[in-house]
Amino acid sequence: MVERRERRNRRAVLTMIAFGAAVLAAAAPSAVAREFRVADTQAADYPTVQALERMGQLVRERTQGRHSLRIFHSRQLGEEKETIEQTRIGAIDINRTNVAPLASFIPEANVLALPFLFRSVEHLHRVLDGPIGEEILARFEVHGLVGLTFYDSGARSIYNSVRPIRTVDDLKGLRIRVQQSEMMVEMMRALGAEPVALPYGQVNVGLSTGLIQGAENNWPSYVTTDHFRSARYLTLTEHTMSPEVLVVSKRVWEGLSAEDKAIFRDAARESSRSMREQWLKLEQTSRREAEVAGVNVVTLADRSGFERAVSGLVGRFAGEPGLAALVERIRQAQ
Repeated sequence: MVERRERRNRRAVLTMIAFGAAVLAAAAPSAVAREFRVADTQAADYPTVQALERMGQLVRERTQGRHSLRIFHSRQLGEEKETIEQTRIGAIDINRTNVAPLASFIPEANVLALPFLFRSVEHLHRVLDGPIGEEILARFEVHGLVGLTFYDSGARSIYNSVRPIRTVDDLKGLRIRVQQSEMMVEMMRALGAEPVALPYGQVNVGLSTGLIQGAENNWPSYVTTDHFRSARYLTLTEHTMSPEVLVVSKRVWEGLSAEDKAIFRDAARESSRSMREQWLKLEQTSRREAEVAGVNVVTLADRSGFERAVSGLVGRFAGEPGLAALVERIRQAQ
């Protein structure tokens, strides 16, 4: 009888200890203050970095100072491909990256980078802000990342130092830098150019040494990096509108309380809205600066030749039934 009573008492004590530990574990993520390391390859005044600063301000306010973000801009933590791997293992907490480098292990990211998929910026926003965008962000988790929100990256066009590009034939043989993405390599090859996959930070050196003769990017990246000084022929192919995406390491995410997760998501999405306003202004001022500097800008009256050249990429990179259906849903989005 005494032994049974002692066993019951021990079980009760152990239950209380376990319950107390569970309470502490659940409370710990909210109670412990933390500084989160955030990576971005762009300069401090770039809209994505400014959006991250805005997110940090909101997180700090809404957690009463418990959490804060420390932004490492200008490739301080490495190029995008490197920071993605560091984020997956938890060495970097939060990361802003383009979707193209994610495509090597997240098939849905390839879909967003497909050439000539989006009809306009408005079409892009309707897709990313709706159910399709939410579904794509949700797919990141099985790959060690949690998608928080999308940022704008504008339309990417081709520029070079050799000649104006008016038709697909004009691209033949030109060495053009592309992102470190298999699909981007295949896209440039389909257009007749010689693709050279280089990290973003090496483009200027590549242009100055002749390793490459051109690249493809949006207006702000073309101007803020001074690529326009070396590659003075730009053609508005606007071949892809692959967005930026803000991700957090899944290992880090699982350590946050439900309340803090909601704070981080809401702060990220609010930062996205302010980023779009800054982005539009920077696109306009960047284009004006390039044109004033004498850049030769070619506006295509007909892009059909470019579109036909890369049409096979949809079947190659989004031929699997689920991805093909996703492409069709994006195209049909109104």
